[in-house]
Parts: sequence; structure tokens; C-alpha cells
Amino acid sequence: MQSNKKVLYACRYHVVWCPKYRRPVLVDDVRERLVEILHQEARDRHAEVLALDVMPDHVSLVVDADPQFGIHRLVKRLKARSSHDLRREFPHLRSRLPALWTHSYLVVTIGGARPATVRRYVAAQRHT
Repeated sequence: MQSNKKVLYACRYHVVWCPKYRRPVLVDDVRERLVEILHQEARDRHAEVLALDVMPDHVSLVVDADPQFGIHRLVKRLKARSSHDLRREFPHLRSRLPALWTHSYLVVTIGGARPATVRRYVAAQRHT
């Protein structure tokens, strides 16, 4: 459970999004930098990253987010900052893609699942 000044909450979401055209560009240094950016932006928005896996063609994130800020705002901020920073730091992303991310994403509420169970699920996705 987390809280802000007015609300005690446990809002956990599984969010998945892909690069434009599902291109496998999230590798090596880009992947490492993306992980750093997502953790920093989540901290800046008072959200907690419970699990994160970056595959070459998609991002799978489990996050505990403040319901008053809204998951849609959090995802928008994560995608915007990571796109801006990665395209600035890795010019090959600008030449291969008109935009880094697609406009769409998947959000699923986790409910009462334990964080360890969710982390195992996200980690297992790499092997399926």
C-alpha cells in the first residue's frame, strides 16, 4: 500500500507498448538507457516500478501508480520522455523510425496479485 495526502491505494498495472512498426530496436545500449529513463520518470511521478522487461520489440512494465495522477498520464509521460531522450542520444533511432513508439498500449489491472508472482510472470514472458 502507498499513500498520498488524501488517498491510501494499491493500484498495480501491467502495461505493454511497442516501437513503431514493432521494429526490434530496443537492444544493447538503447535497452539499458531505456530502463534507466523509465525508472527515473516513474520515480519523478511518484510511481513504483515493480517489474520491467525490455524485449527488442516491446516493453513490459508492472507499476504501482497513484490513482489521482492516472495510469494514462503516467504511460504518456513514460513514452514521451523515453522517446525524446532515446532519439536524442541514439541518432539511428531518428533515421529508422518517424516516431519511436506507437500511439497504442495495453493496460491490465493486476488486482491482488503478489508482486513476486507478477515479477515471475513478466520474466517468464522472455522465454515464451
